[in-house]
Amino acid sequence: MLGRNHNGGGSTEIQAVVLDFGEVLCFQPEPQALSRMARLFGIPPEEFLQCYIPTRGPYDQGLMTPEEYWMDFARRSGVTIDTELVEKLRIMDTAMWSRINPEMTEWVGRLHGAGLTTALLSNMQEDMASHARKSFDWLRHFDHQILSCELRLIKPDAEIFRRTIERIRVKPEATLFVDDREANVAAARALGVRAIQFESTQLLRAELQNMGFKILPRE
Repeated sequence: MLGRNHNGGGSTEIQAVVLDFGEVLCFQPEPQALSRMARLFGIPPEEFLQCYIPTRGPYDQGLMTPEEYWMDFARRSGVTIDTELVEKLRIMDTAMWSRINPEMTEWVGRLHGAGLTTALLSNMQEDMASHARKSFDWLRHFDHQILSCELRLIKPDAEIFRRTIERIRVKPEATLFVDDREANVAAARALGVRAIQFESTQLLRAELQNMGFKILPRE
């Protein structure tokens, strides 16, 4: 499985594949799910999303409890919520990130079966981590699960990539990383990791073909 280094180097064999979770192994949340959560705060869906995305860091990093995060979110939105609504929001939040991409999870199984080292590297809060480990049988195909809430680090911090490289024990140039966020891909490349920004399974397949990588997501 030879491929051209996306950092501009020569060809080397991929020995490990590291994958993001959100919008790579799962689909992005449906607009209806975001709208339902926005209604609980009495704000438009676009306003909800503008607050949701930028404020996730400390929560995904394990520095805030669910109660702290959602109470702070409500304060930013100018509303007051109680603990009962917090519990409802926790369930809805987990559910909207649970629409799994079967083409990608099937690919992980084949990568693992072929003997490559596989790792999940995700900015993921504790509720989602617990739910995933209870509900997603395909996680068994990952040799390593590296989660922000457990390391207290989040992408694109270079340290979380250094920890990942140490954990998987594969050289950066022999590691392929797939993530939907440009900043995360850039951070991985800065450490010598070969990285692809995920847009769709079809486009990922084409990128891998161009690299000469032989184990492809199915068409």
